[in-house]
Amino acid sequence: MSETVNEFMAQAIAEARIGIKDGHGGPFGAVVVRDGKIVGRGHNMVLASHDPTSHGEVQAIRDASSNLGTHDLSGCDIYTTGEPCHMCLCACMWANIRRIYYGCTIADNSIIGFRDGKFNELFEGRDKLQDYLVEIDRGACLQLFRDFANAPHQNY
Repeated sequence: MSETVNEFMAQAIAEARIGIKDGHGGPFGAVVVRDGKIVGRGHNMVLASHDPTSHGEVQAIRDASSNLGTHDLSGCDIYTTGEPCHMCLCACMWANIRRIYYGCTIADNSIIGFRDGKFNELFEGRDKLQDYLVEIDRGACLQLFRDFANAPHQNY
């Protein structure tokens, strides 16, 4: 992976840390990138917005769509701290996101108290998306998850 890819994940981690610090939700941050530039940012806002769909990826897609003035994010990649749940995975597909780069796995999400594993068992098929889902910087994202787990937070 190039240094730029790691820099984009670092930005997703920074976005997640904002959400953790402000008590907005879980340790999930994301950035949408087009042509080597960040065009959208978001972090988990479930607790802040009282909206169970306000995941980091969805927030970043909404921001990118607004910034670019389009619902079609063809040519964009998304960098996210946790492997997307099925809702976010499908949102990326609906937005025509080219590739998803993620840090922590579905199993890692479950370790810190999120129900992703339950839904992953119900809705199989990730094995068909091997070129679409790319794991990077897992160590840095695991540190983020550890920091979240060790800080006061609300589980949901």
